[in-house]
Amino acid sequence: MTLEARTKPANDLRADTVGIMAVVVGPSGAGKDTLMNLAARHFAGRPDVHFVRRVITRAGDPGNEDHKSVSDADFDAMERAGAFAVSWEAHGLKYGIPADVMDELARGNLVIANGSRSVLHRFQAVFPRLKIINITARRDVLAERLTARGRESREDVMKRLERSSLTVEGSYDVADIDNSGTLEDAERAIIAVLEALIGM
Repeated sequence: MTLEARTKPANDLRADTVGIMAVVVGPSGAGKDTLMNLAARHFAGRPDVHFVRRVITRAGDPGNEDHKSVSDADFDAMERAGAFAVSWEAHGLKYGIPADVMDELARGNLVIANGSRSVLHRFQAVFPRLKIINITARRDVLAERLTARGRESREDVMKRLERSSLTVEGSYDVADIDNSGTLEDAERAIIAVLEALIGM
């Protein structure tokens, strides 16, 4: 897989980011998008909690994530104009975290973004106060969920999962949430982690 990550130059970023950036990551099938949607519903109406709407070069929304869909050309133009705090490429798509999250952080707010384990070092370079929320599940649970999507055989899914890591590598502040059990348990867990970050 080819993956490229970019950030704005450090001197272009706001230095007064007193809020916390929480980046939610996890393997396919772990339920990351579902849990983020549930958390967003829980915190709806809270001015001190901001869920990031990513910019993605993906038409429509085939999954659970509410995002802004743009063309490759528009994404590149936005990037040149400094519209992103962090941007990266993965699996043939481009992803951007809008630069206006810096305003939310400057107000001392909690900002939550859907991220990727492969580019966490880029988030760390931009956001001085960073929390990683790693959504995981047992490999057999992931295999069952991924096989149910019908895109791969269970054998292919298991081979891919055996090669992958479910942990976050590097020196980050990480909260692991196991979503192998009930969705309600995982929902309570992610809400508890986010509640603890508010006002820190």
